[in-house]
Amino acid sequence: MENKKMHKTSVGGQALIEGVMMQGPKGMATAVRKPDKEILVEYHAVKHIKDKFGFLGWPVIRGVVNFAESMITGYKTLMYSAEVSEMEDCGEEELSGFEKWLNEKLGDKLMNLIMGIASVLGVCIAFLLFMYVPVLFFSKVNEWSGDLLTDYRGLIEGVLKIIIFVIYIAAVSRMKDIKRTFMYHGAEHKSIACYEQGMELTVENVRKCSRFHPRCGTSFIFVMLIFSIVVYTAVAKLFPQIADNRVLWLLLKLAFLPLIMGLGYEFIKYAGRHDNVFVKIVSAPGLWMQRLTTKEPTDDIIEVGIEALKAVITDNPKDDEIN
Repeated sequence: MENKKMHKTSVGGQALIEGVMMQGPKGMATAVRKPDKEILVEYHAVKHIKDKFGFLGWPVIRGVVNFAESMITGYKTLMYSAEVSEMEDCGEEELSGFEKWLNEKLGDKLMNLIMGIASVLGVCIAFLLFMYVPVLFFSKVNEWSGDLLTDYRGLIEGVLKIIIFVIYIAAVSRMKDIKRTFMYHGAEHKSIACYEQGMELTVENVRKCSRFHPRCGTSFIFVMLIFSIVVYTAVAKLFPQIADNRVLWLLLKLAFLPLIMGLGYEFIKYAGRHDNVFVKIVSAPGLWMQRLTTKEPTDDIIEVGIEALKAVITDNPKDDEIN
């Protein structure tokens, strides 16, 4: 098996529209299935801000920085995959007169504007669902109980966030396009698992590997939700008067969010290197959720995951060209 001879490197990835993005220590690769069925592979050097400012690579801090960079990279690669896989297949005859006028006047700027608005709306909806609704729910229930639940604020709000998250994922996973994206998510995981097990990157070998991985973004989110219960319970104990004020409590929770991100990131890195009881217990909910966020991929989807991974593993000649 050729992969046993090479030095393993840490690889992460993301499912795209009809494609997969893989990222290694030196660069990033995208593999997208074009409308003509050809797989377009692009390799890109990636400069991390922590390479310029060393302190941003410190434990906990690096988790926040990595999350921000991942969001930016994810947005860009998602836009790229949409263009490669869909827009080339969309002819002018399919556009209405108004759409043609917008396309002529704004072109790529129109899509960037739409995606920008969608991103802002997404952040607002996330804040509403995962911050405001749990706080409002607890406040009302605690009032009805005569403040008997005050000591359980962090637990109740955290459990409610988990319930909302599970319901949301279960709902969107039923959508046809999302299901296909989740198949690419499964291909990403299975390809990485094959590589980490030292097997040759073939469709047959990848197909046999697990689609569940402890370093998945789904696991990261779930770990954050679990850690938030612990952190916010402690914070509510330390600042009881602020916790009783809905607006101030929301602001305080936002202030502690980077800490929770950082702790979650450190745990995910730890979980990727260890397999003890503590890791298994904390990782279990996230791995279970991957039954919803990943689907078993078809062979043609596995091929895309393999091509993306091959472009970033250390024996790829292109790696040596990156400064």
